[in-house]
Amino acid sequence: MTIDTKRFKDRIEQQTPNINLVPLLDVIFTVMIFLLVLLSQQPLNDIDNYTQDQISAKPTSQSGNSDYYLLPLNGLKKVTVNGVDYSDNIRNGAIAVHTRVMDEGQIIMDSSTGTISIQSPEDLEDIAVKAPASTSSSSST
Repeated sequence: MTIDTKRFKDRIEQQTPNINLVPLLDVIFTVMIFLLVLLSQQPLNDIDNYTQDQISAKPTSQSGNSDYYLLPLNGLKKVTVNGVDYSDNIRNGAIAVHTRVMDEGQIIMDSSTGTISIQSPEDLEDIAVKAPASTSSSSST
């Protein structure tokens, strides 16, 4: 019995390659579903799970609690609190802002014009800002 290799070669050469796209589509759809789920996640807006220190935008002081924090702005020229000009309190391009104003009010800093606009609660208007202490003194009021 002889092996007919010519017929076997002819049969292989006449066959067209068979490419199965099902596994490729499975992988593509799996990756697409993963990306959709990943990108559809929203951050939690439940602030009850956070402490007040995590929510507050005020900076912390290394030397302890302070009633005022330094708010510097390059080229600071004008500071207004509820529309009233407090520019005379600017020292070395900075202003001291009360901590409650930082927590309860709104501060808009515009470096292009060198202005800081502060919307303060009514009871804090008089103490919302003050001139920063000199650099030689580290006490705060």
